[in-house]
Amino acid sequence: MEAILKDPAGAVIGLDFDGTLSPIVSDPAAALIHPEAPGVLAELGRHVRAVAIVTGRPPATALELGPGLAEVPGLVILGHYGFERWENGAISGPPPPAGVPRAEAELPLLIDSLGLKGVTIEDKGRAVAVHTRRADDPEGALAVLREPLDELAARHNLVVEPGRFVLELRPPGMDKGHALGLFLAERDAMSVMFVGDDLGDLAAFEAVRASGLPGVTVCSGSTEVTALAERADIVVDGPDGVVALLRELVSAFSR
Repeated sequence: MEAILKDPAGAVIGLDFDGTLSPIVSDPAAALIHPEAPGVLAELGRHVRAVAIVTGRPPATALELGPGLAEVPGLVILGHYGFERWENGAISGPPPPAGVPRAEAELPLLIDSLGLKGVTIEDKGRAVAVHTRRADDPEGALAVLREPLDELAARHNLVVEPGRFVLELRPPGMDKGHALGLFLAERDAMSVMFVGDDLGDLAAFEAVRASGLPGVTVCSGSTEVTALAERADIVVDGPDGVVALLRELVSAFSR
């Protein structure tokens, strides 16, 4: 943190979206960004080398749920764990893998065969997520689904990414850590901070430490995920705490 404060122009600030900039809600389509986050990120973007949102969401969805993000100076959104990129108003990325729609087509019958109620499927374009938050027993449903989804993913050359009451089937070869590491090298970062809330952010935490740069990891804390808090340098209280921390940074830069 001292290195970031001393030379903000050399710092890359990376953030997850869900649970970090937006609250976790039962309907993923309703996970609107914290109302103060775009403004704080815009101020932050005027001081640092780059602000990057690294998320499992498609970039277009992050922009839809984050009105005002498109105006953040220099913002880059690395979506689908880095497979897609939004920058300067344009989205780029390779074609979606054929295994995702094939696996998605099998999911309703699979879930029905397991007798699970309240489990929902989210089409994410390059990935498909299975949510158990609305089930009568979210933890139990997650446990029942894990092995069948592992088998389904393997048949279609996909991997399973676990999260907060969600299992996501996505293509292999990229994760938040790899995406963040490539971005740090691309921008010749001098320091880095990454803020996340879920198991998928562990790879980004590891990338901060593997970069060899002065870096700090921040957990947007919750009672649902403790593994990330145990690995973080700083733990804040959910998206409210994240926005407060970013505001403190902006205030320090402006002195």
